[in-house]
Amino acid sequence: MLQLLHIENIAVIEQADIELEDGLTVLSGETGAGKSIVIDSIGAVLGRRVSRDLVRTGAQKGFVSAVFTGLSPALRGLLDELALTGEEPDTLHIQRQLTADGKSTCRVNMKPVAAAVLRQLAPYLIDIHGQNDGQKLLDEQYHIDYLDGYAGNGALLEQYRPRYQALLALRREITALETGEQERLQRIDMLTFHKEEIEQAALRPDEEETLAQRKAYFDHAGKIAGALEQARLALNGDDDAGGACALLDQAAGALAGLREVSEAFDGLAEQAEEVRLLAADLRDSVSGRSDTLDFSPAEREWVEQRLDLIYRLKQKYGGTAAEVLAYRDRIAAELETLQDSDNRREGLRAQYKEELAEAKALAAQLSEARRAAAKRLEAEIVRELAALDMEKVKLRIAVHTGAKLSAHGFDTVTFEISVNPGEPEKLLSRVASGGELSRIMLALKNVLTAGEDVGMLIFDEIDTGVSGHAAQQIAYKLSDIGRQKQTLCVTHLPQIAAMGDHHLLISKSVRGERSYTDVQPMDEPSRAREIARMLSGETITELSLQNARELLQKAAEYQRG
Repeated sequence: MLQLLHIENIAVIEQADIELEDGLTVLSGETGAGKSIVIDSIGAVLGRRVSRDLVRTGAQKGFVSAVFTGLSPALRGLLDELALTGEEPDTLHIQRQLTADGKSTCRVNMKPVAAAVLRQLAPYLIDIHGQNDGQKLLDEQYHIDYLDGYAGNGALLEQYRPRYQALLALRREITALETGEQERLQRIDMLTFHKEEIEQAALRPDEEETLAQRKAYFDHAGKIAGALEQARLALNGDDDAGGACALLDQAAGALAGLREVSEAFDGLAEQAEEVRLLAADLRDSVSGRSDTLDFSPAEREWVEQRLDLIYRLKQKYGGTAAEVLAYRDRIAAELETLQDSDNRREGLRAQYKEELAEAKALAAQLSEARRAAAKRLEAEIVRELAALDMEKVKLRIAVHTGAKLSAHGFDTVTFEISVNPGEPEKLLSRVASGGELSRIMLALKNVLTAGEDVGMLIFDEIDTGVSGHAAQQIAYKLSDIGRQKQTLCVTHLPQIAAMGDHHLLISKSVRGERSYTDVQPMDEPSRAREIARMLSGETITELSLQNARELLQKAAEYQRG
């Protein structure tokens, strides 16, 4: 149960501490006093999305905290699993801080968590029936969810839905393969041409640099030959004059003869001999290079053609030879995939067939479970509605089973109702009035939550469109629910307000040009005045006070049984 709710700087609530007890607690107050802010604050600690506008104007941050006690075994197990159990295993503290820039921080038992964790805990804590739930009841697409919740089909749906999503993915893939056949063939032709062109070129990653050097050699053939010839003449000489080698031979011979005269010339003689030998080696090298010069026009043409081929391939497939080869590898892999699409398609079809069979088997189980649960749910809702002054109502929960699978299986579900004797059942959206819809929603909520682990129920203005005897019957039903689970009800009806085991007044005042909302528990005299206000409006008369006291007395008699 929710034991304590602390609200700070949330909308017009500067600060409020709300202590809650077992049974039925009613919240009342003038329209606009801030009742919805209390519900929004509770929603915040349950991990619901909140607007930055929820933070009080002028404040940097808002804060909501809640203390829950009497935790269910399932909730305690979940807290253990999430490593969030507090010092007191049967107590849960939740805090959520909201900032003016839209950010929020959450804590569970003083440990920081994401808002998603609060949403994970919420089903075990509080079930809020808001004003929009009645509209959901009018929308046939939600009817199957109500029936599945009652039937306990959650585990079956967890098995079925992934298979259904897998079927959709397989169908898309098969369709893409089938509808893209012409494009596939065209791409195979194009990629095959690219691959063959690159492979026929027989590229090597380092080939271009070698070819470029060879081309430069051919481009400077004249210069090379001329320089070698000039060097040869300088070293060897010609018929008219001796070259450098002959002169060095003479110099070395002259100096060698001086060694017999004096050892002082040994160094010069050795140096001259060394230079003579170096010159002779240079002469032989120049001569050898000149003899091996190869300026083949055929080779030159081949080199230029090869470089031109590499250039064209780079222009088409990549900036370097290595990139061209990498492109070849990529398209080879793609070609393999494209050329294997026939096998791929057949494999997908076989897989689709298997998945379809399993999905249909699960969908059939869902249909069977829904048909069985529909009759039981019909009976329970009719019994609840009879207690809500709708004893003549007839309800049919129709399970329509088709042949085509959807996210829910084979079925669609509609709630059909007849509120007048002799009239056939028609879609809920075409028959029910606002007051009838509120009672149907209350009956449905009471049935659906009876076996759930949720610790508290909140009804936010369940009395919309209801008055008179029907309002009194709703009040009785809320009191009965309060005996089973802690219940909080926001109401404008005096009959419901009188039935509360506890009564909180939401009031708004202006102090210093700022609006403030206060939440105060009421004793019997103040409850009588509040109920009198709900009966007669702003002017409270002695007669309205007397009627209020009679309502409170009647409620007390009903509660005593």
